[in-house]
Amino acid sequence: MSRVYLDYNATAPIRPQVQDAVAQALGFGNASAVHAEGRRARAAVETARASLAEFCGAVPEGIVFTSGGTEACNLALSMRAAPAGKIQRILTSAVEHAAVGQAAAASGLVVDVVPVDENGVIDLTALDAALSTPDPALVCVMVANNETGVLQPIHEIAERVAAHGSLLFCDGVQAAGKIPLSLEDLACDALAVSAHKIGGPMGVGALLTRPGLVVSPNIFGGGQELGRRGGSENVAGIVGFGLAAKLSADELARAPALGEKRDRLETDLRAGVPEIRIFGADAPRLSNTSCFGLAGLHSETVVMALDLAGISVSAGAACSSGKVSRSHVLDAMGVEHDVSSGAIRVSLGRDTNDTDCDRLVESWLKLASKLEHAAAQ
Repeated sequence: MSRVYLDYNATAPIRPQVQDAVAQALGFGNASAVHAEGRRARAAVETARASLAEFCGAVPEGIVFTSGGTEACNLALSMRAAPAGKIQRILTSAVEHAAVGQAAAASGLVVDVVPVDENGVIDLTALDAALSTPDPALVCVMVANNETGVLQPIHEIAERVAAHGSLLFCDGVQAAGKIPLSLEDLACDALAVSAHKIGGPMGVGALLTRPGLVVSPNIFGGGQELGRRGGSENVAGIVGFGLAAKLSADELARAPALGEKRDRLETDLRAGVPEIRIFGADAPRLSNTSCFGLAGLHSETVVMALDLAGISVSAGAACSSGKVSRSHVLDAMGVEHDVSSGAIRVSLGRDTNDTDCDRLVESWLKLASKLEHAAAQ
């Protein structure tokens, strides 16, 4: 029986057209060289930059290519000049990815964490209070949570941040390719995206900034990317990123169909085990994402059991070196530990079909049934 891949939020399988384009671009020259091979590489990089700008509602000159989403988030935290003056502190939501949270902690600035409600949506009243001081801040709020798929009210947040004369950075890594994503429409100052979340190659991402925003480099070297990120450009990866962006834009119309599959999956799970907890279910979410748990189950055990059944999913918690750790996202949402410790994340994608979802439901319900049987003995 073929395997079922339901871990698109971890990485979307590379698109065949992208793989072919990357393979061809591996033979290109250095994009900083002035000879014919270098000019060919430079043209390919700039074509990809234009494609990504169109995909994300940005200007090409505002795009800095990086080694991935983590570096893009780290680079965003180097922004220090806001409309109201020099950045004095960083505000993050309680559910940000570690690429933001850990970078903020290492920034040397004061960091304030803004709480979220039981669905993982930022507390706007708490944000207002945090913004009420006169010191300009860099506010970091992700567009969509990587574990639960919960969407944040970015437009409302952007209005508050702009009124305070501060900067807004949005981690859009998980949202790209799943919802329309536009730097201009979100009214944020900077946006991070990653290629492998949209069917591009691993090892390439980008930070998109509004015109005129100054980004200080974290990596120094040859002055590439207009002096904002040193090091020879990953030409093949960038070419793949640009093509993946084009192809992803064409697929956005499929999101409602994925949402129907996800909703049916959750309905079937609830029908089998009414006690199941689906995290963030009462908030707007990405249509492809479901994060759920049941008291008494353990994430690592569930993930391994499903893997043996030929189904690939992730634990609701972030994984580091293959070890499942407690989810700071579910903690911030106030989820009881005996429930969050059994959380898994199911994320659908372009090749997911109804049979895939049925197999997941059947296999997970078997695990829940074993738990119920053991409790009855």
